[in-house]
Amino acid sequence: MIATVLSLVPWLILGQVSSLRSSKMPFMIFLTLQNLGSAMADVVVDAMIAEAVRVERASFAGDLQSMSWMAMALGGICGSLLGGYALTNIQIENIFLLFSVLPAIQLFSCGLVKENKFAGSKVLPEVHTSDSSHVANGNINGLDADNFSVENSKTRTSKRKKNRKNSKKRSVITSKLQKTESDGLFISKWFKSLKTASYSLLQAFRQPVILRPMSWFFIAHVTVPNLSTVMFYYQTEFLNLEASFLGTTRVIGWLGLMLGTFIYNRYLKNVKLRRILMWTHVGLAFLSILDMVLVSRKNAAFGISDKVMVLYGSALADAINQFKFMPFLILSGQLCPPGIEGTLFALFMSINNFGSTVGSFVGAGLASALNISSGSFDNLLLGIGIQVSLYFHSNCFPIFDSKASYRDISISYIWSLALTILVLVTCV
Repeated sequence: MIATVLSLVPWLILGQVSSLRSSKMPFMIFLTLQNLGSAMADVVVDAMIAEAVRVERASFAGDLQSMSWMAMALGGICGSLLGGYALTNIQIENIFLLFSVLPAIQLFSCGLVKENKFAGSKVLPEVHTSDSSHVANGNINGLDADNFSVENSKTRTSKRKKNRKNSKKRSVITSKLQKTESDGLFISKWFKSLKTASYSLLQAFRQPVILRPMSWFFIAHVTVPNLSTVMFYYQTEFLNLEASFLGTTRVIGWLGLMLGTFIYNRYLKNVKLRRILMWTHVGLAFLSILDMVLVSRKNAAFGISDKVMVLYGSALADAINQFKFMPFLILSGQLCPPGIEGTLFALFMSINNFGSTVGSFVGAGLASALNISSGSFDNLLLGIGIQVSLYFHSNCFPIFDSKASYRDISISYIWSLALTILVLVTCV
């Protein structure tokens, strides 16, 4: 619910207050809060899926994860189509308000989610102090006034009032001590729970079956330069493709994601993770070769339009990228200790996104070294050739599989080197 509120409120405020949309700092703060809420919700969903995957039968492992990705792809298709229509037909403030519809539905749906309380979160029983002793203290001296003198009665009355004041002070002090003790117990239990979760996360992360794929994902991102931004400028400024058309390619990309999910769930569930990742990078390398065909204008010689190359290249790239994530996410969900599923998935996505960011910086450095800019694409073909060669070389990392023999690694490296030479010769 907290994540949903963080996703909902910024859109409502930005839709109502125009001054916040025109000011850079408040606009950035609200977008950061909205993305924070979306990220939190995504982690919760991943944790729920991982918990459900744990109780699935082995023959149905991955079905729930596949359904989740299919639903996300369907939502992405609808969002891309609706976004293209809204951008040209709806005013900007109404678009922000439209963004708040789905978080509002998500907020109402939170009431439909049933969850079991954690065993260690039981409320501590409250320690009640008996007031009967105070009453007794006040009544000990409450004898009939007819048996005593007026002076003794006044003395006893003053003592009774004094005892009552002392009893009130004692009760206040006792309640404060109880509150402090309960707060201390809560903090100690919270710290113990955090310590246990951190230890479980560390133990899960140290498993070779999880650590090695994570390391491979990060190194594969870092060593392969990301030239997607350069390709976007090439497609819009050199090929003169409309930005709206490039937006619709996301629809084809989501369809490719659905196709990749279906193919994996239908045919590739029992294939080894190393083999899947190796062939996905080979596929991405050949898709980059399609970019080389586009940049070299070879497609025009065969009568293939630029739009067809961009559309189907995007769809195939998203489908192949899906093969990289599905098996590892399913495997992580099955091996992750109970209680830290969302944390492990968030850690993996953080490592993956950080590697992708570093890869973008590497791509920017490569573009700068080759003097590739928005007005000069002379060396773009060579840059894509280097990218393709590094795709091949990323399959040779021995860190991924400790059981891989030196013979297998050597053969993979020789094949990668031969393909690299072939690609670079083609570029030159």
